Amino acid sequence: MRLIRRITDSDVLGGVPELMSFISRHGSRGVLVDNKSNVAMMYMAQFNLYKLPGGGIEEGENAREAFLREIKEETGYDAGIIHELGYIEEHKKRNDYMQYSYCYVARANNKQSNPTLSESEMQLGMVVEWMTIDKAIEVMNDSLLNCNDYSDKFMIIRDKTILEEAIHLLTGA
Repeated sequence: MRLIRRITDSDVLGGVPELMSFISRHGSRGVLVDNKSNVAMMYMAQFNLYKLPGGGIEEGENAREAFLREIKEETGYDAGIIHELGYIEEHKKRNDYMQYSYCYVARANNKQSNPTLSESEMQLGMVVEWMTIDKAIEVMNDSLLNCNDYSDKFMIIRDKTILEEAIHLLTGA
């Protein structure tokens, strides 16, 4: 899998990029498209921010299985992976935390169930919103402008990068 991007404190706070040598968490996330080429964005009402579907890889899971599980939990849709994008490293030096995210594009099949959100996701007011990829990039840009939280900025930069990688596949541009 190819490296898409390294995000460091310098992207959020400025200064010289510093890389960390250990991985704190492995995650799996990406772009979920429907049959109309809309993408699923997870809106977090508590913070008025958007993110892509995804989350941590659980013990005994591989990255692909984790992404499909997260899609099902967060959106209620079964899906199939149609493209592997690569991986992103988030080097949060201030938090002494490095996340390694495997990134994919998946196509939604039929909705099978209601989302099964975690307690923390419910408290965030997380809901899925379907929109064009151009609109998704627009809401990510707005989220980045309106966000003052260190960790959330990493998430937004990461997910915006994933969308920008996927746009070429989804639009042929």
